[in-house]
Amino acid sequence: MSAPEARTDAAASGLLDRPSEADRDRALGMLRQSAGDGRLSHDTFMRRMELVLTARSRGELDSVLADLPSDGPVARLALRTVGRLSSFTVRLRDAWRTERLPGLTLPRLGPPALRIGRAPGSDLRLSDSSVSRSHAELRRESHGWVLYDLGSTNGTCVNGHRVTGAVPVRPGDRVAFGNLSFRLAAG
Repeated sequence: MSAPEARTDAAASGLLDRPSEADRDRALGMLRQSAGDGRLSHDTFMRRMELVLTARSRGELDSVLADLPSDGPVARLALRTVGRLSSFTVRLRDAWRTERLPGLTLPRLGPPALRIGRAPGSDLRLSDSSVSRSHAELRRESHGWVLYDLGSTNGTCVNGHRVTGAVPVRPGDRVAFGNLSFRLAAG
C-alpha cells in the first residue's frame, strides 16, 4: 500500500479526525467555564462531559460545544492581561509589606538562645497582648538559627506559615509572634 492510499484509508476510518487530548482538554475547559458561569446545569455538564470523553471525532466535540459562547481572541487577551495585572498588584503589596517590617537582628555573638515573649525575663520582650508570656525561642545551632514555638496561644509564623515545633530561619525571613511581625536581618 502506498503512502497516499494509507492516508485515504486512515481518513476513511476516522483516524485523522480523531480528537487529541488537547482538544478534549479545551472542550472540558469550556464546559467547566460554562457551568461556572451558570450556563449549564450540573446534569447537563455531567452528560456533556461524558460525551466529550467518549467523542470519536472532532465533529462530535464541536457538536457538544456548538450552543456555548466562546471567547474570542480579544476577550482571551483581556482576561490574561487582567490576571497578570492582578497578580502583579498582589506581589507589589507583599513586597511593600515585607520592606516595611521592623528588623530583628540575629546576633553573631552572644547567647546561643534568645527567649521571646511577654514575660519580664525574656531576652526579647514584646509588650503585645497577642504574644504569650513564653512565646518562642531562637536557638543558634551548628547549621544556623532555628525558631521554636513554645506552645504559644496565638502562634508563631515564618514566611506566612505557622510553626509547629522547630523551623530553620535565616536573614530575610518574615517572622510573626502573635500579631507582631519582623524581618530577620544578619548581625
